[in-house]
Amino acid sequence: MAERPVLVGLIPQAVVLDAGDQVSWISDAGNLRVEFDANRCPFSSNVFQAPAGMRLLSGPARVGTKDGTYKYRVWLNDQMVGQGEVILRGK
Repeated sequence: MAERPVLVGLIPQAVVLDAGDQVSWISDAGNLRVEFDANRCPFSSNVFQAPAGMRLLSGPARVGTKDGTYKYRVWLNDQMVGQGEVILRGK
């Protein structure tokens, strides 16, 4: 399973995933939380959390999830610091 890393505060704001890939977020600056819309999330959970320095992994997209763009918000120490998007594409 391939990982597409996202360094919080740095590019890329959009990550393209192929089938079976997952996103990896990391920040050494503080507690990290990534939130997708609960009604529109490609992963098994819509909220991911980790303490400073720990890597968050999304896991692969759920089976049957449609190709498209899924937006999320990034929180650092309970302060919203940005937004991003995951783009799922089929084979």
